[in-house]
Amino acid sequence: MLIALIARDKDGALQTRLDNRANHLAYIEETGVVAQAGPLLDGDAMIGSLIILEVEDMAAAQAWADNDPYAKAGLFQSVDLIVWKKVVG
Repeated sequence: MLIALIARDKDGALQTRLDNRANHLAYIEETGVVAQAGPLLDGDAMIGSLIILEVEDMAAAQAWADNDPYAKAGLFQSVDLIVWKKVVG
């Protein structure tokens, strides 16, 4: 099952993002469920994340999201998990 995780950063949280980036990237590597990922941008500023998870079910996606170092550091204002269907690419 593919799940789109769409997270919006809290205002003024760039330093939180930068301070936790290495741990976030390590978590992505070690869990092995991320199909695609990258920051959401407003011009050059990072304002959130889009992560496509390939997991068994929504509970697994929620568990992954809850344990993301960015989430644990309080970076996000909001996180949406939405079932996604790949059509192109």
